[in-house]
Amino acid sequence: MPFDAYGVLSGTLHRHFRDRPDDRGAWFHVNLEVDAPGGRHRCAVDVDSERSATGVRWRTLVLAPSVLDPVPSLAPGYHDLSMSSGSGALDYLRHPALADRRGRLLPRAGWLRALADRWSPPRPWVSGSNLDAAGALEPMLVPGRPILVFGEPFTHHGPGMHNIHQNQGDPHGSRWWDDNGTWQDGATLTRRPDGWYDVFLSRFSTQLDPTDDAGHPAPPPSRDAPAAGRSDGAAGGDDERG
Repeated sequence: MPFDAYGVLSGTLHRHFRDRPDDRGAWFHVNLEVDAPGGRHRCAVDVDSERSATGVRWRTLVLAPSVLDPVPSLAPGYHDLSMSSGSGALDYLRHPALADRRGRLLPRAGWLRALADRWSPPRPWVSGSNLDAAGALEPMLVPGRPILVFGEPFTHHGPGMHNIHQNQGDPHGSRWWDDNGTWQDGATLTRRPDGWYDVFLSRFSTQLDPTDDAGHPAPPPSRDAPAAGRSDGAAGGDDERG
């Protein structure tokens, strides 16, 4: 079932820092401190997974504020969002500004694919270490920038946000199966001086696509049906996330 609460925190980035490494030298989050009404919020962005050899995959984008309406016009603070299209909620697989167009709408090769790649280059997910993921995220974390953090709010030990990543596609048998849902994906966005937004999206290597209307992995196509493109090629499994 979807989250009990989902929304966006609008504020000003104070600073960011990485987790303190554990006794094995491992760490899993880049932590954001965001100033907004209600105090300084802590937001934990996953950059690794304890149980997956691949960890997280990520994508960075630059988006115009108009494609995020109505969220950019919201006052500073936390705002609940309806988990539906048009509310300002995010869905990596369904939001037209975020979805990877590859797979079901176009052939894998040929002149139509080449034309589409020229006018709208594909935006693949990137794999790497926690250092690589942090290296992709941290350049946009400029202190003083306006920031939007999408995810699930929490209040223990102070206000904050977590589940700032894809929140659908976890396979059956995963401990995260019950959290699957559409239009409840997390993301980190900071506003550039030109008014556009730098965007960091992340997903765990165990999460599958496409998903059905409940956010669960959709059944695979029959042998006679054309193969649907997948952005990650990951197999099912489990992971540890914050």
